[in-house]
Amino acid sequence: MKISVIGAGNVGASVAEYIALKDLAAEVVLLDIKEGFAEGKAMDLNQCATLNGFNSHVTGTTGDYSKTAGSTVVVITSGIPRKPGMTREELIGTNAGIVKSVTANVLEHSPEAIIIVISNPMDTMTYLSVKTSGLPKNRIIGMGGTLDSARFKYRLAEAMNCNPNDIQGTVIGGHGDTTMIPLTRHASYQSTPVSAHMSAERLAQVSADTMVGGATLTKLLGTSAWYAPGAAGARLVEAIVRDQKIVMPCSVYLEGEYGQSDICMGVPVRIGKDGWEEIISYELNADEKAKFAASADAVRNMNDALEL
Repeated sequence: MKISVIGAGNVGASVAEYIALKDLAAEVVLLDIKEGFAEGKAMDLNQCATLNGFNSHVTGTTGDYSKTAGSTVVVITSGIPRKPGMTREELIGTNAGIVKSVTANVLEHSPEAIIIVISNPMDTMTYLSVKTSGLPKNRIIGMGGTLDSARFKYRLAEAMNCNPNDIQGTVIGGHGDTTMIPLTRHASYQSTPVSAHMSAERLAQVSADTMVGGATLTKLLGTSAWYAPGAAGARLVEAIVRDQKIVMPCSVYLEGEYGQSDICMGVPVRIGKDGWEEIISYELNADEKAKFAASADAVRNMNDALEL
């Protein structure tokens, strides 16, 4: 099996590393437009094989999409990252052209691939891929909700001083600082509501901290985060290639689900060998429905900037 990662920057290299560590494919192809960059990252990763005990081989290439031919899954991380003070929305103009070109090049060589989109603004870039690729909607998946939910569970565990692996928590809506919706009412700790373990004020702060999770890291690091985004991308790849049928929140194309159509937004979906296989319907209350509708409006405003 071959898995390709387009973009060998911090996020792309992290995706490739986690895929190799999990031995998800015999070959991992890392592609970048910067001369020698992907080749160097690939060599560095291959030198980890005997240290970390993995068998995947990483191939680096400068812009040669023929090396990606026959990929089962392709992860698109290409595009410029956020800088401090920059919103995901400000990235549309530059990254739309990049993602559209990358998608076309990928499908020329791997027409049966499932595409995972990480490039920001993620919901809009996922929508762009759906609209321009000609692929069935289930084969294009935006990663955002998977990352946002991991950050939500981290914040919940931090507030409760517990193991984050004992937490269940989901974030839906747009992958943006003001558009994501941490479902605090649904979050649980060992089958008990997290609201039983902290005050309403503390829970509201957890939600607020989750929503600015990416911006917080960008301010600290001077660029976008990469460890957790890379892990989230690789986790989606794992669910696909191992046909795990696991439910993960992802940005997918909606046709009436959650009251929205002709838009890509984060909702819980079952992930397996065919991509996303089913949208899971959560019972939202009036407040959650209103927030989801407002999030959809914001995502549509971003989508309006696309030239389709």
